[in-house]
Amino acid sequence: MTARVLLPLILLVLASPLRMTAQEDYRFDIGGGIGMTGYLGDANTSNLYRNPSWDLELLLRYIANPRWAFKTNFYAGGLRGNSEQMTNVFPSGESYRFSTTFFELGEMAEFNFFNYGIGERYRKLKRFSPYITGGVSVTMWSVDGHTLAGFTLPFGIGAKFKVNKRLNLGVEFLMKKVFTDRLDGPMLDDPLGIKSSFVKNTDWYSTLTFTISYEFSKRCQTCNYKD
Repeated sequence: MTARVLLPLILLVLASPLRMTAQEDYRFDIGGGIGMTGYLGDANTSNLYRNPSWDLELLLRYIANPRWAFKTNFYAGGLRGNSEQMTNVFPSGESYRFSTTFFELGEMAEFNFFNYGIGERYRKLKRFSPYITGGVSVTMWSVDGHTLAGFTLPFGIGAKFKVNKRLNLGVEFLMKKVFTDRLDGPMLDDPLGIKSSFVKNTDWYSTLTFTISYEFSKRCQTCNYKD
């Protein structure tokens, strides 16, 4: 009689951790961050952080599994450049400087090097993971009264750390190739007169952002097992 009572109790205790783990797996992650930007282009050809500025980020991730996530992000930030700080000179001998605020909306895919998460030891989850990321975005900015926009190709690396089941800290560095030569203004659109050069006639900027995010929307609220 005692065995008949104890056996169901033991099975119930063993099953409880699995049930709790499944309930604490979330599908979405929302947050924001702050950091700094750098610029490379006709007004700065060598030192990415010669004239650093600021950036703010809002993000929403869909967590597909412990290795893959897909992020929608919105950035606002500043960019600055000054050709007087360069050793090269333009054919006309003139110098240029610019300052702008940009707005960027993008879609990114992230691949974690480790299975990112807490709990479920059989899945070898790690609360820290570096990752690589890439995607597409659209950026808008204004220089000297001209409002401009262009497609951008962002790619880079990052790292995530789980403070607890739902709270995440992160850092991410992205280089962003802008498919136009007007990030620094119309006056610096092809100042060297090399219209056939895809490399020389495009501008770049970077974001280095520290983020905090919070997970929500339980993936499985009633099931006792998730692959």
